[in-house]
Amino acid sequence: MTQNFDVVVVGGGAAGLSAALMLGRSRRSVLVLDAGEPRNAPAAGVHGLLGHEGTPPRELLRAGRAEVEAYGAVVHPARARAAVRDDAGFTLTLDDDTAVHARRIVLATGVVDQLPAVDGLADRWGRDVLHCPYCHGWEVRDRKIVVLATSPMAVHQALLFHQLSADVTLLLHQQPAPSDEQAEELAAIDVRVVAGEVARVVVEDDAVTGLALASGEIVAAEAVVVGSRPVARPDLLADLGLQTHDLPNNMGTAVAADAMGVTAVPGVWAAGNLTDPYAQVGASAAAGAKAGAMVNADLAAEEAREAVRRRRALQPAS
Repeated sequence: MTQNFDVVVVGGGAAGLSAALMLGRSRRSVLVLDAGEPRNAPAAGVHGLLGHEGTPPRELLRAGRAEVEAYGAVVHPARARAAVRDDAGFTLTLDDDTAVHARRIVLATGVVDQLPAVDGLADRWGRDVLHCPYCHGWEVRDRKIVVLATSPMAVHQALLFHQLSADVTLLLHQQPAPSDEQAEELAAIDVRVVAGEVARVVVEDDAVTGLALASGEIVAAEAVVVGSRPVARPDLLADLGLQTHDLPNNMGTAVAADAMGVTAVPGVWAAGNLTDPYAQVGASAAAGAKAGAMVNADLAAEEAREAVRRRRALQPAS
């Protein structure tokens, strides 16, 4: 027997739970589908989120689930593997073969970070291999930082991490040398530029100590900065008729949505890293909250129109 909900939120991270919180507080019936694969799981703490600085990601999610459930929302550990539109909304089939019906859908499935094919890099991701100065920079301040170039944004990363450490090296890997202007800027702030392709990450006593080049040279490092390529999770996108678009400089993919989370598909909203792969937790939560409020407003408007039709149907013909 299919369970019916006003809204099914697909994704149980900061964006999805924030959308569910707004909807639950508006007395909507809400189901949150959480596949249990948060993007920031490897990180020790959430940063830049006022009032929750340094909170472990899973602890923040546990608190969020409890808040959502206090308003009647249901958080279910499952993945939606199929969706079909019908006259009243959408029927979703879950990976446990149960079916649920939703009048509206909020997609908050996020992205997967693709890393360069360097031996040992993924194993240290979120620890001493990192990408964002605002997410992890303070934790590696004053250390020997090596920026592993993976895109034209590598110089930008080097400039930002120089704010946190006087010992920063830009390792070009497979990227071209900086422009003359960039090279002058890097030299002026004492950021070293090293050519050479990286073969593996050197780890001793469970800590990064360097990057080994294909030539055999070791570039010493206590922290490695790398630009990931965030790719939108494909869950339900094809079934719902949504497409991803490429970010500039081949830096990832995302789903298009307006400032309110509205997508090109009627009845479907999207929020969080799925639409903005570089948003931190606070921005993702804000986008989810906004999308939840907009879904509630859309449902309220629909219900008012339906009430008018029912009232007119009961009135005697003149």
